[in-house]
Amino acid sequence: MTGDQPGPPQTRRGLLGALLDRFGHLIRELSKFATVGGLAFLVDFALFNYLASVRHVPPVVAKTVSTVVAATLAFLGNRFWTWRHRQRSHPAREYALFFFFNAVGLGIAVGCLAISRYGLGAIWPGVFQTALADNVASFIVGTGLGTLFRFWSYRRFVFLEPGTPSVPGTSHDRESGA
Repeated sequence: MTGDQPGPPQTRRGLLGALLDRFGHLIRELSKFATVGGLAFLVDFALFNYLASVRHVPPVVAKTVSTVVAATLAFLGNRFWTWRHRQRSHPAREYALFFFFNAVGLGIAVGCLAISRYGLGAIWPGVFQTALADNVASFIVGTGLGTLFRFWSYRRFVFLEPGTPSVPGTSHDRESGA
């Protein structure tokens, strides 16, 4: 029993080590992406609420403006920190794709806000046409869904791995499984 059976700590360490070897790069990228996204989120949240509450800009317009400003910050953070180790393609290509995918993410967030405020708000105005409902729909639901989409799309199409074709739609297999 002394040397024949691997103990649970050794097995766990081996499994954890294997998982970190396999997915460590993805965990690091996701952590950096989350940090950049968190800062952009704070800018988005503060600017949206300032525009909507203090400046009395309509909520959908305020969300659009705050997202564009936050997206600019996110592009810089992701290009020069999160995925700085990835190959660089033409900056205009990266910028255009980044903002295209941000527009889709913005559409997700604005869509959630519009469904809440104008769809559900038409049925229950006292519940869904409030600042709290706007923030929940926009920042929790919309930003959550948009963030999942953005991480996948930036990683897949914008900030490429070495050897990845830069033309979207070309087929290639990644052996990393990510």
